[in-house]
Amino acid sequence: MDWWIGFAILLYFLAGVLIIAEVFLPSGGLLSVCVAACLTGGLIIFFQHSIAAGIAGVVIAFVMIPSVLVGAFKVLPKTRFGKSTTLEPPKRDLGDGIPDTERLKGLVGAIGIVLTPLRPVGTCDFNGQRVECVAESGYVEKGKKVQVIKVESTQLTVRVVKEQ
Repeated sequence: MDWWIGFAILLYFLAGVLIIAEVFLPSGGLLSVCVAACLTGGLIIFFQHSIAAGIAGVVIAFVMIPSVLVGAFKVLPKTRFGKSTTLEPPKRDLGDGIPDTERLKGLVGAIGIVLTPLRPVGTCDFNGQRVECVAESGYVEKGKKVQVIKVESTQLTVRVVKEQ
């Protein structure tokens, strides 16, 4: 009867290998059916040996299945097959995006030109740098000169400069 326990352990090992194969090979669930058959066969053998061996087999199965799946999914993206079947995360280039607060704080007091009407939000140009701005008071026409009076986070507040 002891060689049956060895056979049950072999079935459990085969089930682990088949779980890994299921992750890497699309089989339409056929490998999962084989995994279930191996685990069921192993459990029957364990329970025929003794109740304690059967309970230990159930516990091992409950620990083994998620552990093998997690391990296989962690390894999958690092393999050549995984690299060819999974997407890479997007690369973020914030070079032309919203300027950071420190760069914007350097614009306090700077004078620029309104590129789009400020209603009260629009775009202004400060020495070639296009920045979204908020008018201090209502509507400002395109082409007017404005001065940055306040920076809060990434929001610039501007005031119309009086022509002299």
